Amino acid sequence: MSSPGMHSKSPRPVAGSPSVGNVLSLPPRFLHLYDDFIAKNAHQVSQIESALRSLTYIIPGRFRDAEIASESIHSGVQLLSLYHDALLRRAVTLSKQVPTSIPQIPSPHSRYTKFWTHKSPLYRRVAYVLQIVSYVELLCEMAAKRRGERARWRIVILLEAIKAVCKLFLLRITGARPLITPPLPEREPIPDEPEEDPEEAELRALEEDDMDRNGHARPPHPYGPSGNPDPNGEWTMPRTGMSLPTLPAPGDISGYLLSRVLTADDIKPARKLLNTLQGSAHAAEVLHILAPLVYAAALARSKDRRRAWTPWVLGVGVELAARQLRDHGLRTTPLEREEWGRRGWGMGWWAMKGAFYENVTKGAVEGVRRRMPSLVGGILEDYEYLWENYHFSTSA
Repeated sequence: MSSPGMHSKSPRPVAGSPSVGNVLSLPPRFLHLYDDFIAKNAHQVSQIESALRSLTYIIPGRFRDAEIASESIHSGVQLLSLYHDALLRRAVTLSKQVPTSIPQIPSPHSRYTKFWTHKSPLYRRVAYVLQIVSYVELLCEMAAKRRGERARWRIVILLEAIKAVCKLFLLRITGARPLITPPLPEREPIPDEPEEDPEEAELRALEEDDMDRNGHARPPHPYGPSGNPDPNGEWTMPRTGMSLPTLPAPGDISGYLLSRVLTADDIKPARKLLNTLQGSAHAAEVLHILAPLVYAAALARSKDRRRAWTPWVLGVGVELAARQLRDHGLRTTPLEREEWGRRGWGMGWWAMKGAFYENVTKGAVEGVRRRMPSLVGGILEDYEYLWENYHFSTSA
C-alpha cells in the first residue's frame, strides 16, 4: 500500500522515443503515403506492373518449381493491380480538375460497372471475390497438386463452384442481366492536379489575350507565345499554357462534328446498357455460368483425364446449348455485342482442353514449335507443360 502522501503517476514519455499510439499509427501512415504515391505516379506504376507480368512469361521451365514462382509473381501483381485500380478510381473521383478540352466519353463497360459498384455494395464485394479467385486459381491448383491428384481436383471443383456461385449472385443482383468481363471497372488515367482554378485562369487569360495595353480588342492570331506558328493550328495562351481547340479542315467538318455528338447509347442510363434476360435467354446465361463447373466435375470423375472424350463433349455441349438458347435479339447495345464477341473468342480455349488438345491440338502445337526459333520454341515448350498438366492454365 502507498502512503497517504504519495500518488502514483504515469511515466512521461522520453523525448525522441515513440509512444504506443505513434507505433500503432505507423502502418496506416505508411499505407497513406503509399496510396498517395500510387495516385501521383499512375503511369510509372502501370509500367512496373507490365514489366513484372512480362517477366512471368519467360520464367517457366528455367529452374525447378519455376512454374510456381512464375505464377506466384503473376498472382501477386494481379492482386496488387486490383488494389491500385481501387486507389486510382478513388483519386479520379476526388480530383477537382476541370479538363481544358472536351472530356472523353467513358466506355459502356466503364459506365455499367461503375453504376453497379456504386449502387450495390453486395455487387462490389461479390465482384471482388470473383476477380480475386480468377487471379489465384492456377496458383492454388499448383499448390494442391503437390498433395496429390485427389486434393488437386477437390480444389479445382471448389474454385469453379465459388466462381459459379459468384456469377449467379451477380446475375441476381443486376436483375437478370448478362454478365460482363471483367465485372469491375477498368483502370482509368488520373488527371494531374491543377496549380490554380482553371476557370479563373482561362477567363483571365482570355481577357489578357484579347485586349492590348490600351484596352482595345485585337484579333486572334495563330502564333504561340514564342511568336512562331503552331504546326497544329492551335493557339497556346502564354500565361496559362492552355490550348484552344483546333478548327477542322474545310473538307472534314462532318467528321469533326460527328466526333463531338453524343449517341443514344452515350446518354442512355447505365442500367439500360444491357437488356434483361427472360425465358430461354436466362436459362442460356445460367448454362454458360455452369459450363466450366460441369466440365471440371466430369473431368475429376474420369479415369483417363487426358484422352477421355466424355468430359470435353459434355462441357462443350453445355456451352453450345447456351449459345443456341441465347436470344439473338439481345445484341442491340455495344456492350452486349462486345460481350458476345468476347465469349465467341473464348470458345477457342476449348481447343486447348482435355481430349481435344491431347488428340488434335497437341500435334499442331508441336509442329509449330519445331519451326519456331530456339527462344520462341523454348517458351512454347515450357507452356506446353502448363497446358498439359493444369486445368486452370486454359481457363477462359
